[in-house]
Amino acid sequence: MTDANACVVLRADGVGLVLDITAAGLPSIAHWGPDLGPLTDPEVLDLIGAGINPVTANVVDEPVRLSILPEHWTGWVGRPGLRGSRRGPGWSPKFRSTVVRLNGADVPAGTETPTVVHSDGPALVEVDAVDDTAQLAITVTVELTVGGLVRARAILTNLGDTYQLDDLVLALPVPASAREILDFAGRWGKERTPQRRDLTVGIHLREGRKGRTGPDAATVLHVGTPGFGFADGQIWGVHTGWSGNHTHYAERLSTGEQVVGGGELLLPGEIQLAEGDSYTTPWIYGSYGTGLDEVARRFHRFLRARDNHPSTDRPVTINVWEAVYFDHDLDRLVDLAERSAALGVERYVLDDGWFGARRNDHAGLGDWQVSPDVWPHGLHPLVDKVTELGMQFGLWFEPEMINIDSDTARAHPEWVMATGDRLPVESRYQQVINLGIPECYAYIRDAIFAILAEYDIGYIKWDHNRDLIDAGTQPSGRPGVHQQTLAFYRLVDEIKAAHPGLEIESCSSGGARVDLGVLERTDRVWVSDCIDPLERQTMHRWTTQLIPPELMGAHIASGRSHTTGREHDLNFRAATAIFGHLGIEWDLAKATDAELAELGDWIALYKENRALLLGGDLVRIDFPDETLIADGVLAPDRTRAIYSYASVARSDVVMLGRLPMPGLDPDRRYRVEPALLQHAPSGLRPPHWWGVTAVWDHDEYADLAAHKPPTYVAAGKTAGVVLPGSVLASVGLAGAPFNPDHAVIYLVEAVD
Repeated sequence: MTDANACVVLRADGVGLVLDITAAGLPSIAHWGPDLGPLTDPEVLDLIGAGINPVTANVVDEPVRLSILPEHWTGWVGRPGLRGSRRGPGWSPKFRSTVVRLNGADVPAGTETPTVVHSDGPALVEVDAVDDTAQLAITVTVELTVGGLVRARAILTNLGDTYQLDDLVLALPVPASAREILDFAGRWGKERTPQRRDLTVGIHLREGRKGRTGPDAATVLHVGTPGFGFADGQIWGVHTGWSGNHTHYAERLSTGEQVVGGGELLLPGEIQLAEGDSYTTPWIYGSYGTGLDEVARRFHRFLRARDNHPSTDRPVTINVWEAVYFDHDLDRLVDLAERSAALGVERYVLDDGWFGARRNDHAGLGDWQVSPDVWPHGLHPLVDKVTELGMQFGLWFEPEMINIDSDTARAHPEWVMATGDRLPVESRYQQVINLGIPECYAYIRDAIFAILAEYDIGYIKWDHNRDLIDAGTQPSGRPGVHQQTLAFYRLVDEIKAAHPGLEIESCSSGGARVDLGVLERTDRVWVSDCIDPLERQTMHRWTTQLIPPELMGAHIASGRSHTTGREHDLNFRAATAIFGHLGIEWDLAKATDAELAELGDWIALYKENRALLLGGDLVRIDFPDETLIADGVLAPDRTRAIYSYASVARSDVVMLGRLPMPGLDPDRRYRVEPALLQHAPSGLRPPHWWGVTAVWDHDEYADLAAHKPPTYVAAGKTAGVVLPGSVLASVGLAGAPFNPDHAVIYLVEAVD
């Protein structure tokens, strides 16, 4: 068996990646960052050699070689990539690489000097390695994808007696100039809250132990040059594409090396590899860019290049949850369907409460048969009416959960995930049903298949409403989160294979399962159970750091928020929601005629611009006054753009200054106009460039005296302005002052 001795140079979409696989070492990254341009073979070898650190006092006597799987035997004293043993032996393997493949073809090993191979465009490198003494083999895969993402995973195979795997993480190096961390925290109803800190010596470790991604997940852990923003600063980000327990981490050693990495978090004894068994890590994604927007766009372009990525022609959706909750009255639901269709809604989703004894959240989960008490004729009357109205019908499931008060739990108490001869503490009156048990998996699968066979269903809202606590497999109680996650993936894959065209939304108490593992097989995520637009402004801004807007469920809420109690005008609710996959979650029977007319206009505006909103390049603006959240979407060819300027608090100044519109082609001229629907933002005063002096027909003080919000009715189309993209991006336009919790949308179109 020969030893590998090669270097691989990959270039794609402005990113360069140089892999050092010399002298039989595991792949080491000599460069990950901006594309370095064409390099000669000697230059590649010199680049690698020039990065070898000198030996300093009181460290090992050979330079430490950091591979993608950091190895303890090299003298690396940071977090090792592999942890495990055979009850002691085999805990510090020394792998020897034997085969390197580029896009499936073997790379011959160099003799006197390493073989250097180059690849322009997306490419995949696989490296096989073995440690005969430790009786372990590993294959490390590194890919440079469409969009310039780097992703990596490893497959560990046991060649001897039973091996207990405790941890397997991959790490990507970052330069010493990257000294500031940005990742995310959050909670139910306020997911993906950004947080920053310095990268200091030690580990910044983010562990997800919820059995799902979690509302407080790191999501993307960035390390960049201090002060980086949306448009500036070099940034290296990492994401673990896994929907169960997981880790993200950034580490700086006292010797100066820095890495970002991640992997699955394994519970004690969860992975026991018998001879010949293998374990595959999740994909670890790395995104490099100048500014957070470029980092985000790499994820977006990768996702949009997939064969199974949904089109931009995403149907406007209504979900009936906040309109009816568990009160499933056919007449009321049909009325809601008729009102929705009249507004141009294209998909109607029936939420929780249609099955078993599910009249509240205390009972029924696990009994996936239509309730004869509530639906004596099945769901047919509602499904038929919805489809007759030209809408697609969608249905809510929560297949991974069970109520103890259910026929299924009474018949199969052993299907409840538990350990220690006790039931886990309840959450939302429910437990977790163990899909890792083949009979349980088959029951859930067959129940869903039966519903899909009987009804014309084009969409599933797939919920997952509790953390996995004490998630063991009865009767032994051994941890089962890993198998549960794989079973969830397999179940979704089976359903999608049997029903081509069926869309599935990942919902998990809102946005607690947002990751690239679940998005390999689902078609959108529910950002949060909170659809208060003030909260959603921030959540949308940061959720798009990982996923593009078309995968982000964004609904127009009712006037009074279910989760916060705040009240907002329709302007703010709709202007926030159109920057995602638009939906409605509102009892339309309680809306006024004026509200329905305005809602119809917002839906029409969304449909008219849907391809741009859901297919354009994201731009987020580092506006100095944090009372304003400014975002936009630009057509890839820069012919059109839409910008949103949302006031989320009162500023300490009256005028915020000029509003920039970055990202436009500096050499083209654009017409800019505000998108004014029937009701303008409260308190708005048009600037001079709008070309009007009085746009509103209202009596503000009479409204206030009547104890109702003032109404601002648009009186006509504004003249707008035509300016070069260079002016709009660098100088900007005078903003229109308006009250907090409102937004102004600007439509931008090239005129040459």
